[in-house]
Formats: sequence, structure tokens, C-alpha cells
Amino acid sequence: MSEPGSILTAVVGLAGAAVGGLGSLLTSWLTVRAQISQKIKSEARSRREEIYTDFIKEATRLFGDALGHEREDISDLVTLYALVARMRLIAPSEVIEKAEHVLDAIVQAYLGPNHTLHELRQVAQNGGMDPLRHFSEVCRIELKRLGDV
Repeated sequence: MSEPGSILTAVVGLAGAAVGGLGSLLTSWLTVRAQISQKIKSEARSRREEIYTDFIKEATRLFGDALGHEREDISDLVTLYALVARMRLIAPSEVIEKAEHVLDAIVQAYLGPNHTLHELRQVAQNGGMDPLRHFSEVCRIELKRLGDV
């Protein structure tokens, strides 16, 4: 028959192995969970960055066009409105608010008179050539926040 000491040693050894295995399993689970969380955050940041970039490209194109053309037709603005609608799904209210200001500036530019090159120079000197500045700033803050989390 076995001695009580050897049984105790075997039980303690098995308990140690179980605790070690459980610790290893828990560490692996936490590592995978952190990796998945980071991947989700990275993908969310990439989606926002893509939408913001698309909005900036389209808004810049339309603003440039609006400065030289009066227009009542809104068909060119549809893509920009669609980008704002996509932002409403994922972006914070500050970003959406600034995007709507950009839309307003573009509509106002289309409704206004055509500008000559000399007039555009004066508009630029008065700070009216950068309707995307505040939008870009809030986007940068938002993307930085997503990158830091």
C-alpha cells in the first residue's frame, strides 16, 4: 500500500499542474481578447479615416467648383450628403456638426456669384477658402482618441 505522504505529494503535484494550466489558459485567453479588441478598434479607426478622407476629397472638389459656378442643381452634392449620412452611423456629433457646416459653406458658395481669380485671392486672405479646417481638426482629434485607446 501507498503511504499517505506519497498520496499527498501526488495530490499536491496534480493541484499545482491544474493551477499552472489554468493560469496559462487564462493568460492566453486574456491575450487573445486584447488582440481582438485592438483589431476592432483599429478597424473602426480605419473606417472613420476612410470616410473622413472621402468627405474631404469630395468637399474640396465641390467647393472649388462652387467658387466658379452658380448652380441650382443639387445632384453634385448627393455624394457629399451620402458621406455625411455614413458618418452619422459611426462618428461623434462634433464631427457631424462640422461636416454639416462644410455642406452649408458649399451650398452658399454655389448660390453666390462666380468669383474671379482676383476675388478668390481676397476671399483666401479673409480666411474664406478653408471651409474644411474645423472639420479636419475635429477628425484629427477623434482619430487620435481612437488610436490612443
